[in-house]
Amino acid sequence: MSKKILGVDPGFAILGWGFIEGVGISNVNTVEWGAITTSSKEKIEDRLLLIYKELSNIVSLFKPDEIALEKLFFNTNSKTVISVGQSQGIVLLIAALNKIPIYQYTPLQVKNSLTGYGVANKKQIQNMLKLVLKLDDIPKPDDAADGIALALCHLQTNIYDRIS
Repeated sequence: MSKKILGVDPGFAILGWGFIEGVGISNVNTVEWGAITTSSKEKIEDRLLLIYKELSNIVSLFKPDEIALEKLFFNTNSKTVISVGQSQGIVLLIAALNKIPIYQYTPLQVKNSLTGYGVANKKQIQNMLKLVLKLDDIPKPDDAADGIALALCHLQTNIYDRIS
């Protein structure tokens, strides 16, 4: 049975997304992608509202069965992790409002699922996307490619980290 999956790479300045529909990684028949960008000149609440409105429109347009979301990890920049967490909260809210199951994957899980190599670099992941999906070019921006990679990871893996 074909699944419609929206992959989301949460971000505050740039939120990348990728939509796929298919049966398995070798049988994907729809691929769309893009990015939602916000300006650092805008107020935080206006940036979050823009992310909410644009992502809501994407969900309404594509009607995904499931959402694959990059699992938030803490790095040394606490300001970044907080803003990414706010963006992730918008994704979780939209999923809840639309009753769409959401699954989280770490970057390691995504890299392993697409390349079999947990420390693959961005270029290797992007080249794999181009190859597997038979695309003419690597999806841009990088955040959108990450969204597609999350969706593909979800499509092919049987190990889901269900958010309860």
